[in-house]
Amino acid sequence: MNRMIIVAALALATVLPAAAQDKMQLRIGTEGAYPPFNYFDSAGNLVGFDIDIAKALCDEMNAECTFVTQDWDGIIPALLANKFDAIIASMSMTPARDEIVDFTDKYYNTPPAIAVPKDSSLADASPESMADIILGAQSSTTHANYAEKFFPDTELRRYGTPEEYKLDLQSGRIDAAIDDSTVLSTWVNSEDGACCKILEVLKNDPIIHGPGAGIAVREEDTELKEKFNTAIAAIRANGVYKQINDKHFDIDVYGD
Repeated sequence: MNRMIIVAALALATVLPAAAQDKMQLRIGTEGAYPPFNYFDSAGNLVGFDIDIAKALCDEMNAECTFVTQDWDGIIPALLANKFDAIIASMSMTPARDEIVDFTDKYYNTPPAIAVPKDSSLADASPESMADIILGAQSSTTHANYAEKFFPDTELRRYGTPEEYKLDLQSGRIDAAIDDSTVLSTWVNSEDGACCKILEVLKNDPIIHGPGAGIAVREEDTELKEKFNTAIAAIRANGVYKQINDKHFDIDVYGD
């Protein structure tokens, strides 16, 4: 009997590592500096809506996923250099990006907004009102592109991270900032953003913003793209997406 138990235990030990090896291994690239979507909390943990969505998709695909943080400016080159397998970092599916990488279906779609100090004299975000002010935006983003197109008489100041433009807006070195409405709303409603308010929520421009935020993969990874699409549809249908949405936001960020 003891011999049979030992043989069975050895057989199980042989099977389990093989099963673990069969699990798909994925490296997910993200920025880690874009609250509330992807950022490090006070304990040094990578958290946010993007991170929870990525984990849910990996569970749905039965994949073993690890996260790799990468500065925003270099995130697409890093994907192409095989530093990770997919980008889940609130990346808008713009036509220009679509020429370089392939995108899944969207997993959320929120509009941009303008934030200003609470004592700002700006009445609205029209091109006329925004003329001759200094506007901050994160570089290499759709929001910087939007500002260039719709506020031609505004001085645009580009920053490496949102944290940098927030500090300059707090200190009065710039007059306004443009970013995702959810990012700015979360900030101005926090203690850190008590200086400021939302001036206006803007409309998405389909050419600049595309149909929303998607997961970027290399163009040749069509099978991985379809697995992500199937998983996105699954978590939308089974309620997991709503649970994650409601954990982070009081609005539906999936959009139309």
